[in-house]
Amino acid sequence: MEFEEIYKTYFKSVYNYILRLSGNEHIAEEITSETFFKAMKSIGKFRGECDIRVWLCQIAKNSYYSYLKKSGKTESIDDADFPDIVDPDASPEEQASRKEDFLMVRKALHDIAEPYKEVFMWRVFGELSFKEIGELCGKTDNWACVTYHRAKKMIRLRMEEQSNE
Repeated sequence: MEFEEIYKTYFKSVYNYILRLSGNEHIAEEITSETFFKAMKSIGKFRGECDIRVWLCQIAKNSYYSYLKKSGKTESIDDADFPDIVDPDASPEEQASRKEDFLMVRKALHDIAEPYKEVFMWRVFGELSFKEIGELCGKTDNWACVTYHRAKKMIRLRMEEQSNE
């Protein structure tokens, strides 16, 4: 596959992943550009042991963490705002409820341990398959599936606790 074809095929996935992590379009554009620049320089080293999308998302994640360190931001993924996902047909009450749910998920996500947090983020924000997550973590797709569902259960429990407070 030509690099231009890789870029066209995976740009949107990488951009959306970083946008969900950062909540900022400018940062997502910058990190996505950096990701493809790094990938272009090291494409010869790509051994094909995982899906190329997984490889690109790993580069993007590392670039995002490096960006946070360099910029002196102490913000972590846990502290980043979830982007507003607004349904234009939704009532203001529904939109407010959805935003409140995102805030509760963010709080709950902050409290769960690794690898649950990372697997949940790869699945929800990165939109990776269980197979891709397993490859990324050096585990099986079954491990990724079980870990994701455990993470979901932990988040649900923490959200219920938050609701009762």
